[in-house]
Amino acid sequence: MSVADRRARFRAMHERDQLFVMPNPWDAGSARLLASCGFEALATTSEGMAWSLGKLDQTVSRDELVAHVASLAQATSLPLNVDSERCFPDDPGGVTETVAQLADAGAAGFSIEDYDPATGGMDDIGMAANRVAIAAEAAHRLSEPMVLTGRAENHVHGVDDLDDTIARLIAYRDAGADAVYAPGLRDLGQIAAVVEAIGIPVNALALPKGPTIAELASAGVRRVSTGSWLAAAAYGALLTGARELAGEGTSCYAEGGVPREVLRNALT
Repeated sequence: MSVADRRARFRAMHERDQLFVMPNPWDAGSARLLASCGFEALATTSEGMAWSLGKLDQTVSRDELVAHVASLAQATSLPLNVDSERCFPDDPGGVTETVAQLADAGAAGFSIEDYDPATGGMDDIGMAANRVAIAAEAAHRLSEPMVLTGRAENHVHGVDDLDDTIARLIAYRDAGADAVYAPGLRDLGQIAAVVEAIGIPVNALALPKGPTIAELASAGVRRVSTGSWLAAAAYGALLTGARELAGEGTSCYAEGGVPREVLRNALT
């Protein structure tokens, strides 16, 4: 399937009245394994990708992100949504150049955030909305437009203010975002309030002890992603096995490994 076809398919998935799950691989192998499970789309995870490079989140360069996107886009034929943080506004060419490079790498969609790691705080709404508008103009002028998601990062950075979150998401919608996302929301009533207030597709993060997929669907959520949680689970299994090996000297951890046949089928 061509990149143009994937973008058209991704847009169509947002237009239908049906939730879809979009899990987040962190490398080509995990992307192909997730694709073999029957998901319709995949998304990158900035934190999971950073870990795979031996880095922390928010420290990956634009060049590293673009190379990562190209690798995952080549790994499967599924539409790929990109966690592109703030879209590197301070790099040469700024947001517009970032969008162009993501498009060239094969992305079907991407997101832009309003948290600034340099200041440790949330961007001014007007400034953040202006970046969304720049990203929207660059994404929508493509012959096959990419889906742009505006993200309000309040609830993963200690700002528990639903009214401000909704105000931010409305501003990003009005600036041209095709979908919105407020990661960290786990109360179903708050999620439903966001869906009702915004009026365009809403992404929700699947969280431990959070609402189920069925409950999110009942609240009107259009798509669900996993963020870094799948990568964290995989790294957790690695750490548990390593500690067993270094401590008890046993290898019981291997009993829970993925069957080789499953990997063979997914990777060939």
